[in-house]
Amino acid sequence: MTAAGSGQESPGGLADFNARPAEAARQLLLGCCSSACWAGAVLAGRPYSSGASLLRSSDEAVASLAPADLRDALAGHPRIGARSAADRAGADGRWSRREQAGVTGADEATLREFAAGNRAYEQRFGHIYLVCATGRTAAELLAVLRARLANDPGTEWGVVRSELRKINRIRLAALLGGGA
Repeated sequence: MTAAGSGQESPGGLADFNARPAEAARQLLLGCCSSACWAGAVLAGRPYSSGASLLRSSDEAVASLAPADLRDALAGHPRIGARSAADRAGADGRWSRREQAGVTGADEATLREFAAGNRAYEQRFGHIYLVCATGRTAAELLAVLRARLANDPGTEWGVVRSELRKINRIRLAALLGGGA
């Protein structure tokens, strides 16, 4: 995996991932994304010749997920702004706490707005609001949530797929030593 912007392979990162026993590699992947279908597709592409080829494989796997597989992926993500959910979400919760750092300092009013927005979103679309939160403030994430409530369900599934792709790329890069 290339370190962010360096063009160099991170020592042990990609080579270690390629050399791991299948089940150990699968568990690492499931820690990044809880879709067994995605993890299986990415695992099947080993060994990877480069970090870029691993990321392409991840993107292709996300693009091919059926709705049920997307729901499996969403099941591993806590609600944005729900601190206790992130704490209970296991491996994905560990990632989510870091990714949602921009929400950590949000005031109670903002957290209440997130809770209301999350309820409205889930009522409208039948699944949690998924957004790539890395590097974004609570205000930005709340504005995105409000804007996405105007999407039709088909458009929103496309947005969810795109956001999952971004999240998986960040997590894979971090997992393999390339940072976010």
